Amino acid sequence: MDAATATFHDLRPRLQGIAYRMLGSISESEDIVQDVWLRWHAVDKDSVNNAEAWLVATTTRISIDRLRSAKARREQYVGIWLPEPVLTEWPATPEDIEELSNEVSVALLTVLERLTPEARAAFLLREVFDVDYGEVAEVLGKSEAACRQIVHRAKAQLRQGRPQRAVPSEVHQKLVRRFADVLAQGDFAGMKSMLADTAVLMGDGGGYVTSFPRPMVGGPRIAQLLFAATLRYKDTLRIELAMINGQYAVLRYIGDELESAQSYESDGERITRVHVQRNPEKLARLVAALTQRPIRRQLEASAPHESL
Repeated sequence: MDAATATFHDLRPRLQGIAYRMLGSISESEDIVQDVWLRWHAVDKDSVNNAEAWLVATTTRISIDRLRSAKARREQYVGIWLPEPVLTEWPATPEDIEELSNEVSVALLTVLERLTPEARAAFLLREVFDVDYGEVAEVLGKSEAACRQIVHRAKAQLRQGRPQRAVPSEVHQKLVRRFADVLAQGDFAGMKSMLADTAVLMGDGGGYVTSFPRPMVGGPRIAQLLFAATLRYKDTLRIELAMINGQYAVLRYIGDELESAQSYESDGERITRVHVQRNPEKLARLVAALTQRPIRRQLEASAPHESL
């Protein structure tokens, strides 16, 4: 492996992370990184002063172009669009949990859809990947002052409609564990009590499976919907916990088939938002990852954090 190839190999996870957070899609992010590799392979390395800066800039610019096209396609998407879920390792410490969930949670990726491609890139580079404003300006072809303003406006836009008080990750994870137990037991009263009255459910079926075209509002209605699966599928329904996008999530199986991946937001006391990914195309990679890394192994790895 030559030096240029080794450099790309070392930086590939970072490039993949940028592309995934930009697009919310593993397949599209892999395509972007492959495109970056082809361009890196072809470029005159002597003309590149900083390999990492070049690779990050190229990845970001391609992601911006792809996101513009993706936004046009998503306007024609059947129902609600949600990001593709990713199986993640259990972080080593509560601090790592906090950092990872803040960087890649389904809630964050969903709310990032409010931003323009350039604003999304600026926000991610600065706030998630800690890129200095000088480099952000070079990537976007704007002044540092303009980039500071873009990031400031993006942060203000993302705060709209979001909880004013941040919930510690360990508190949220403990709540999700309890909710998973309630779902597994088919406890309707428990589901209803753990869902906020104003809770919102958003489901992505992608036009392949039945899902609601608009958000469902109301904790009691959501509890009835979740409980209906218990009545319909009875003993064939199975609930498992997994670490998805840096947070505990529920995997709901019908028999041996993964029916949905459910991620949650909370106020620390009750569930306030439910993201239900049912699109089989978006679940396919998750299923493959689970086959390679069974849930039971992941839960065993998290055993030291049971006290959370």
